Amino acid sequence: MTNLSSSVTDYSEFYLEFNYTDGLNITEFIPDEKTIPCTPIATSDAINIGVCAFFVQVFLLAIPGNLIVGCVIISNRRTLSPSDIYLVHLIIADTLLALILPLSATSIMLGWIFGDFMCKLVSFVKEANFYTSILFLVCISVDRYMLIVRAMEARKAHRIFCTWTVCILVWFMGILLSLPAFYNEVFSIEGYEVQICAERFELESSDEWRLATRAMRHLLGFLLPLAVMLTCYGVTVARLLRTRGFQRQRAMKVIAAVMIAFLLCWMPFHIATMVDTLLRAKLVENGCTAQRAVSFAMFVTQSLALLHCCVNPVLYAFVAEKFRKRLFRMLGRKGAFDREVPLRSTRVTCQNSEGTSSFL
Repeated sequence: MTNLSSSVTDYSEFYLEFNYTDGLNITEFIPDEKTIPCTPIATSDAINIGVCAFFVQVFLLAIPGNLIVGCVIISNRRTLSPSDIYLVHLIIADTLLALILPLSATSIMLGWIFGDFMCKLVSFVKEANFYTSILFLVCISVDRYMLIVRAMEARKAHRIFCTWTVCILVWFMGILLSLPAFYNEVFSIEGYEVQICAERFELESSDEWRLATRAMRHLLGFLLPLAVMLTCYGVTVARLLRTRGFQRQRAMKVIAAVMIAFLLCWMPFHIATMVDTLLRAKLVENGCTAQRAVSFAMFVTQSLALLHCCVNPVLYAFVAEKFRKRLFRMLGRKGAFDREVPLRSTRVTCQNSEGTSSFL
C-alpha cells in the first residue's frame, strides 16, 4: 500500500476533493440577542453624583422635617384624631427610611461596602417602609371617609383603641410582607470591581420567586391600596362638593395634595417595575436594549419614590393651615395666628366626634 503522505504532495488538491461546502449557501452568522446574557447597565459618574446629592438633600430635609411634624402633632395628645395617629406612624416609617439614605448614597459611588448583614437590614427597612407607608395612607383615607361621609360617631376611648389596633396590624403586615428582603445579599458581577446588594434567589427557581414577590408588591403594595384610596377620597370629595364653607375648601385642598404627592412619587416607579416584571415573564418582547432601558428607568424612578419620605413635612407646612398655626404657637409667635376666623356652619365638617379637627 502506498503511503498517503508520500504520494500526495499537493495538499490543496486533497482538500478540494473532499470539500463539502460546494453548493451550500454560506451567510454571515448573526447571533440571536435573546440568547445572549445582557450586561448590567452602567450609569455615568455624573448621574451617580447627582443621585448621591439628591439622597443627601432628601436626608437633610426628611430628618428635621419629620421630627418637627411629629412634635407638633403630639404636642396636644388630648386632641389627637385617628388620622393624626396614623400620620405619626407614617412619619416614623419615613424617618426610618431617611436614616438609611446615606448608606444608599455611598453604595452608588463605592458599591456595597457595609457587609451582608447591613445589606439585608437596609433592604428590609426599604421594603417595610414601602408597605407601611401606603397602608397608613390607606388608613387615613378610610378615616376621612368614615368621618366626613359616614359621619361616624363613637366614644373617644373606643376610637383610639381601634386606631392603635389598626396601627399594630399595619406594622405586622408590613414586616411580614418585607421578609423576602432577606434574600438580598452582597455579591459581585463579572466584569465589575464593586459589589452590589441585591436579591439573589436559587438559580433554578429564581424566576418563580422573583415573579411571586413582584406580583405581591404590585397587588398588595400598590394596586389594591390605590383603589381603596381613590374610592374613599373620590366619594369624600363628592360629598364635600355638596357642602359650603371654608372647611370644605380646606379639606379638599389637603386631600388633593396628599393624593397628588403620592401619585407623583410612587406611580413612575410602579409603572417601571411592572414593565420589568412583564419583560421577565416574557409577556412582552424581550431584549437587552429594552432591559437596559427599563433598568435605568427603575433606577431613576426609585430615587424619585424615596422623595416621598420628606414630602409630608413640606406638604403640611404649606397646605395644612391648622398645622401652621400650632407650629407658630409652639415657637411662641402668637398674634395674628391666634385669631380664629369664624367659619360658616356646614352640614358636614372635618371635625371628629370629640369636637377637635385633624391636620388633614
